[in-house]
Amino acid sequence: MRVAATAFLLVAALSIPALADDRAPTADERARIEAVLKAEGFTGWGEIELDDDRVWEVDDARHSDGKKYDLELDRTTLAITDRDED
Repeated sequence: MRVAATAFLLVAALSIPALADDRAPTADERARIEAVLKAEGFTGWGEIELDDDRVWEVDDARHSDGKKYDLELDRTTLAITDRDED
């Protein structure tokens, strides 16, 4: 029983840093990301977060074509690198 509890705590502790790697954009980052999205024809979107300090993820981005997409943007250039239709 003690081994199982220790193993559980170890797994839980190792999982916490992975969750901490995602973060919301700062006000400046959000403004720059939103400017890119608008320039690309998006009219609205859901959550924006930096995933694993490598790529911006934008959920439920609504395009002027009437479709909804999940997007990934390059962390530095903010270029859209992945567009998956919802």
